[in-house]
Amino acid sequence: MSRAAKGPTPYLFLASSPKGGKRLGVRSAASERALASVLGRERRVLVWSRRLPAWIGSSGQMGLKDQAQFNAVLGQLVSRGVPLVEALEVTASAVDAAHTDRIRRVRSQVAGGAMFADACARVGIVDPVTSAVYRAAERTGDLGGACAQIAKTAERQVKVRSQAITLMFYPIIVLGVSVLAGWGMLTFIVPMIGKSLSSMGSDLPWFTVALMTAGQTIRDNLGLFFMGVLALVILTIVLRKAVFAAVWNVVRRLPGMRELVLAQETTRFFSVMAAMTRSGVTLADALVVGYRTVSHPKLRKELQTLQRRLVEGGALARLIEDVTSLPLPVRKLLIAAERSGDLEQAFEGLADDMAEEVSRRSARTLAMLEPGLIIFMFLMIGSMVLAIMLPLFTATANMDF
Repeated sequence: MSRAAKGPTPYLFLASSPKGGKRLGVRSAASERALASVLGRERRVLVWSRRLPAWIGSSGQMGLKDQAQFNAVLGQLVSRGVPLVEALEVTASAVDAAHTDRIRRVRSQVAGGAMFADACARVGIVDPVTSAVYRAAERTGDLGGACAQIAKTAERQVKVRSQAITLMFYPIIVLGVSVLAGWGMLTFIVPMIGKSLSSMGSDLPWFTVALMTAGQTIRDNLGLFFMGVLALVILTIVLRKAVFAAVWNVVRRLPGMRELVLAQETTRFFSVMAAMTRSGVTLADALVVGYRTVSHPKLRKELQTLQRRLVEGGALARLIEDVTSLPLPVRKLLIAAERSGDLEQAFEGLADDMAEEVSRRSARTLAMLEPGLIIFMFLMIGSMVLAIMLPLFTATANMDF
């Protein structure tokens, strides 16, 4: 029996049921003993298991689209008085088949007396923020309303994420095509034409010679070149978290992208705050969950300071002025909403407004990227064309002379 791991580990397992059927699957568990215990509660017997590398397994969490569908269906059923256990059974058949088994495990635990939020956290189908909203909603008896709010928040985040993917997809494709075209010219065309010009006795410019040398070197060592590229790809995959963090730190400091990233972070924050306050969570407690969803360093630090000072007895109307990462109109609106006792609607409205701001800034940033990509393509491919054409013009002129 394998020793316990520090946290869930993916296992490939074979289990048998009382009816004699067998099932092969992959599931995360703290240890083989824990896996056997979970399968036992499902009336299955663990026959065989093998631990898999951690990167093969997934967290088991539903994606944003699945979360939106799951919470929308569950919220409608619970709000209409359907018992939670029955609602979960219906929801399990309404979502993507990949999550059916997990939702039924949640249903099994709820039927056994567990709280819905605790069952979701143990199975791991949602993130800690959503589990916190469920927990608060169960205390206030408004689980249906909280599920509806989470569904709306997930749909909003899907929209924001799709805009970000669209924004990055276009330049990645253009850059990829440009790099491949440039590599082909450098490796095959430039050396071939350069040799023809050299055989004609033409004096080649220094940058033509440099490009010829680089291209010929790559051409003579294609095996090593591709092995180096493959090693770089593998290293990037292994260190993907560090690479992504480094790239993201650079990107979010670029003009245009800086404002867009802040708008995305603010949209996520206000969406979470709207869901938390709707569930009856106090502002200070909601901020604990809210600022943890923000990755923007300055905004996260200011929100953390705001939460701490609220707990110490400060007033939001005065402390919000120190959150300078938020636009001035947003701060003024929150002050007015706090005085009128309508923070929940203010958070909801601000989340919608910031989502629209993300759409506008995405279109504006994409319009700014287009001329930059054209310049990049000209500098990379145009320099190679220039390195070829100048010696040709010189050779032609000498021949005419």
